[in-house]
Amino acid sequence: MSAKLDRRHFVAAGTAALAIPFVSSSASAQSAWPSRQIRMICSYPAGGQTDLLARAYGEFISKQTGKTVVVENKPGASGAIGTAEVARAEPDGHTILCSISTTYIMNRVVMKNPGYDMDKDLTLVSVIPGAGLLLVANPKTGVKTLEDFVAFARKSGKVNFGTYSAGSSPHMTINELNKQYGLNIEPVHYRGEAPMWTGMLEGTLDAAMGSYTAAQSVLQSDRGTVFAVHSKKVDAIPNVKTLPEQGATSKFFTVSGFSGWAVPKATPQPVVDRLAELCVAANNDPKVKEVLATFVLEPAIGFKETNALYQRELPIWIESAKSLGLEPA
Repeated sequence: MSAKLDRRHFVAAGTAALAIPFVSSSASAQSAWPSRQIRMICSYPAGGQTDLLARAYGEFISKQTGKTVVVENKPGASGAIGTAEVARAEPDGHTILCSISTTYIMNRVVMKNPGYDMDKDLTLVSVIPGAGLLLVANPKTGVKTLEDFVAFARKSGKVNFGTYSAGSSPHMTINELNKQYGLNIEPVHYRGEAPMWTGMLEGTLDAAMGSYTAAQSVLQSDRGTVFAVHSKKVDAIPNVKTLPEQGATSKFFTVSGFSGWAVPKATPQPVVDRLAELCVAANNDPKVKEVLATFVLEPAIGFKETNALYQRELPIWIESAKSLGLEPA
């Protein structure tokens, strides 16, 4: 749908589409979706990026369908607790998961039994490709580029590098840089970005990696210097080059990660398609735009694009994760 359509035309089009009934794969009778309240389970805590995305998109879906969307936070075990609940839910489109690529990809590598099988139990509906993650150095290091960082790491012998969890994208980035350049970067794992950036503010870290928004406390106080971004340029700092642009060669530096929505595997395809259409249409909603801008995120993409992204990035994530040598918990 063209972004140039005015709001009245957009609402009218959405209303007309909702009038089309769906044929369930488990019954011959036609039934409209949604027919009752929708539960959107967010597998991370309230107040964070994933939660705010769930609420903004959920509110839009509610307005368009005329049915209440209730967001329930079910955090724990890197998103596995909430995800397992959705995997067991009735596959009728009335229980939706909002989570991140750690839940959809990493848990299959680092957990023996996360309580769900991504391939057998869930269908990805729509995702928001991840933003470029910043690599930030303590100003005392004098690092301003990846070349500077490699030289500093070799001279120092050991570098304390903050991550926001074991098995995270920063953790894998450290592993890949160690392999390529023969470094001894030591990951320092925190429980989330906030405490990690606090560590940078306190001067206990040589470097850290995380989102542009969360890093502002460090950058605005001149306690950190951005010397690279992971795989994608960040519009707010266009002069900072990506790791590949600075010579890093790992395939992992080509993936973006993502946030997004999934439903139980047997959910009828027409319901999946309609939900994906609503997620994409929500990109034009003012509240959704505000949340996307806050976290410097791209808009949600459609069902086919989502699954193409997932299939393209999945083997790269798995290969990099396995190379960490983490034993499944």
